[in-house]
Amino acid sequence: MLQTLDNNSNSDEIVEALWRDGGVIVANQTQDTLVDQVSGELRHHFDDQGHKFQNDFNGHKTLRLSGVLGLSRASAELIAHPRVMEIADAVLGPHCESYRIGSCTAIEILPGEKDQVLHRDDDFYPIRIPNVEFQIGVMWAFDDFTLENGATRILPANKGQQKISDVEEADVVQAVMSKGSVLYYLGSTIHGGGANKSQYPRVGLINTYSLGWLRQEENQYLTVPREIADSYPEHVRRLMGYQAHGAYLGVYPDDPDGRWFDA
Repeated sequence: MLQTLDNNSNSDEIVEALWRDGGVIVANQTQDTLVDQVSGELRHHFDDQGHKFQNDFNGHKTLRLSGVLGLSRASAELIAHPRVMEIADAVLGPHCESYRIGSCTAIEILPGEKDQVLHRDDDFYPIRIPNVEFQIGVMWAFDDFTLENGATRILPANKGQQKISDVEEADVVQAVMSKGSVLYYLGSTIHGGGANKSQYPRVGLINTYSLGWLRQEENQYLTVPREIADSYPEHVRRLMGYQAHGAYLGVYPDDPDGRWFDA
């Protein structure tokens, strides 16, 4: 089972459960009004282009949007949420000078969709380092996530050690949570979208955060137009990757501040 903690729980409790189980739910981490605003800003994008990402892996009855910061300004409040930053600090911080967005993806699972294939988000990196997580994932519920409408499926406490082909379905649980709640999970945790057996779609926003010395899954410089990126506050732009990692990784001549943030 996944533990569900109250929004008043401190970050240490959340991180402890995350390390122990590979995932943890925090109930009601944000207000419904904010998720409704983000969902509303994404609606016409879902309708216009959400089908473009349909395939055997993503599903043929699932709509997806990438580059969410370029589509919804309000999404920055979730992507750079203070509690999310605290959890990322704890998991990723010991292994990098800074971390950044790996990807930002809005997902709408439509009625009739099947279970997504189980996977790990960090499998596109060709190596693993013992006791080092390359990523964390943060899934925000824009609707109530239920057993019927496709709540995320997750294998607790696997910590990257089990072969996906060996997973027993009886060991997989679903991240049932209310609207405005959030699922934190490690990049090495086996998971997948659930089948939607209901009559209504379910929408969520999944953001990953990666060690700053790794290449981003989703290139924020090309996905989000520069004029939109420039309009965000400094901490959001840094999360997008508009900074060097340390003194030597990603620098360039005539860097104005030694970190190229203001270039």
